[in-house]
Amino acid sequence: MTLRAGLLGVGMMGRHHARVLREIDGVELAAIADPAGDPFGVAGSLPVLDDVDALIAAGIDMAVVAVPTRFHEDAALRLSAAGVHTLVEKPIADTVEAGARMVEAFDAAGLVGAVGHIERFNPALQEMRRRLREGELGQVYQIQTRRQGPFPARIADVGVTKDLASHDIDLTAWVGDSTYERVFAQTAHRSGREHEDMIAITGRLASGVIVNHLVNWLSPMKERVTVVTGERGAFVADTATGDLTFYANGTIPLEWESVSSFRGVSEGDVVRFAFPKREPLRVEHEAFRDAVLGRSNDIVTMADGLRTLSVVESALAAAATGKAAVL
Repeated sequence: MTLRAGLLGVGMMGRHHARVLREIDGVELAAIADPAGDPFGVAGSLPVLDDVDALIAAGIDMAVVAVPTRFHEDAALRLSAAGVHTLVEKPIADTVEAGARMVEAFDAAGLVGAVGHIERFNPALQEMRRRLREGELGQVYQIQTRRQGPFPARIADVGVTKDLASHDIDLTAWVGDSTYERVFAQTAHRSGREHEDMIAITGRLASGVIVNHLVNWLSPMKERVTVVTGERGAFVADTATGDLTFYANGTIPLEWESVSSFRGVSEGDVVRFAFPKREPLRVEHEAFRDAVLGRSNDIVTMADGLRTLSVVESALAAAATGKAAVL
C-alpha cells in the first residue's frame, strides 16, 4: 500500500520534509500547500495549493504540518476532522490548551498524531539511550544539554525556549526514561525582540536525576551537546555530528593518601563509538509511516509533545515569577 502524503508549508523545514517524503518507500508526496508560495522551488510538478482545506481535498492519507507554531492547532483540527493522520513540527502548539485540544481530537478520531521532535531520531541519542537501558552507565545522576548558536531569522512567532529548549526537554525525558518533576529558569532578552533569546533551565526528573539546559540564540558558535553522567562515567552526545563518546571512571588505585581519601572518581579510558548514522528526518518519517500502517514504531506522540510543551511553559512561568514550578 502506498500512502498519499500532503505537506503544509514548504519553508526552511518544509523543503526538507518534501525531499524525504519523496525518498521513503511506501509514501507518495501527492500534494503541497503553502499560502506563501514555494520560495525554495520544491514543488516540482505539483501545484502549490492555497491552504489546508485544498490539501485535504487532494485526497491524502497523511499530512505533515510545517507552518509557524501559531497555525498548528487550526491545521491539525481540520486534518483530524477529515480523517488524516498528521505529523506536526515541534512544538505541538503555541499554548498548552491548544495542544490539549489537538491530542483530544486525534485520540477521539482514532488517528495517528505525531510531533516532530527530531532529536529522538538522532543516531547519537538513540545509541546513548540503548546503552543506558542496558545499564552501561549504572545509575544516572545528571543530564545536561547545551544548545546555542546565532539567531535564526526564520523564527518570529516564538522564543528560544519553545523553538530550541523544547528539543532538550523532550530528549531528556526520553533518554532519562522519566517525566519532569520540577523546573526553575532564568531568561534574557538581548536582541530587541518580543520573545526571550536566552534561557537557563535547571530541574529534576521524577526519577531523581538532576537536569540542566543552557539554550540561546546569542552565540557565535553552534553547539548541540548532551552529557549524561552516572556512576560508571559519562556519555557525551554531539547531535550536530551524530558522535557519541564515553568517558569511563578510572579504576587505577590511587596511592596519594590525600586524594585516595576523597571518595570521588578519576579519569579513565575514553571511547568514541562507531555505529550507523542515518538521517534523523528520514528515520522520523519512516516511524510516522509505520505508525499510520499499524506497524511497530517509536513516534513522538501528540501526548508526548503536550508534556514537553507543559514543561516549556512551566520553565517560562518560573522565569517570570522567580519561583520553581512543580509539574
